[in-house]
Amino acid sequence: MGFFQKIIDGLKKTKERIGFKLNEIFKRGIFDEDFYEELEFILLSADVGEETAEDIIDQLRERMRQDRVADAKRANQYLREVLCEILGDEKFEIQTPCVITVAGVNGVGKTTTIGKLANIFVKQGKSVVIAAADTFRAAAGEQLEVWAKRAGVRIIKHEEGSDPAAVVFDAVSSAKSKGTDIVLVDTAGRLHNKKNLMEELKKIDRVIEREHPTATRKNLIVLDATTGQNAIAQVEVFDEAIDIDGIVLTKLDGTAKGGVVLAIKHDMDIPVYFVGVGEGIDDLLYFDPQSYVEGII
Repeated sequence: MGFFQKIIDGLKKTKERIGFKLNEIFKRGIFDEDFYEELEFILLSADVGEETAEDIIDQLRERMRQDRVADAKRANQYLREVLCEILGDEKFEIQTPCVITVAGVNGVGKTTTIGKLANIFVKQGKSVVIAAADTFRAAAGEQLEVWAKRAGVRIIKHEEGSDPAAVVFDAVSSAKSKGTDIVLVDTAGRLHNKKNLMEELKKIDRVIEREHPTATRKNLIVLDATTGQNAIAQVEVFDEAIDIDGIVLTKLDGTAKGGVVLAIKHDMDIPVYFVGVGEGIDDLLYFDPQSYVEGII
């Protein structure tokens, strides 16, 4: 299956929620207030979010007014253009050596995402070590070890309950001594004790900065697409502790709320870099805005 086809197939549930309804209202060729109200309702049903939906409609309305559009095909194309512009075209690019910190609440697929990221980088010819710094969750290190073996990369882990920053220290030290290209840092995902989580993440951040100052940095957050608008609140929490550079959106194939991609980018100006569209090790893909728009309309 082609790279872009995987994204389109992963958005089938979202397309079923909004794509067919959009085609119906465009086909009528009547672009009055009823049309825009229906359009807003359809966008909201896919968790695009109120503020984002309003902005999309305002932009579409203005383009339609300027061109005096009464053609359904042209109006549909304008909508595609608006959505693509909101998403932007920022690509995930790194220079090695690089330390990538991966955050996110438990249950979003963080462990599997790290394994899949490692697999992507190995296929690009890069060497990778994983720091199993989620020492809070039972068996987190063991699960990560399974994925490390699948991807064929090294893993540094300590006993459950150990200091996460100590794990990161050892992983970074190992990467420096062996000339490893990428360090992938797993982190705890608990939110019930926000203060402790924040301090832990900040401590990890300080260790990386101190021990590997020449490395480039990326801070990613893993979000479960099925949570819809709740995903934005998670970004806000983790962004307080470590400036989030980008998003990995998992389980996109299991939800009709794929519109949250637009809400995240519009409301927080944080790009989606990767999307998960399946359970396999190769089912984490670089996010492509045009394929995404094609997949939902």
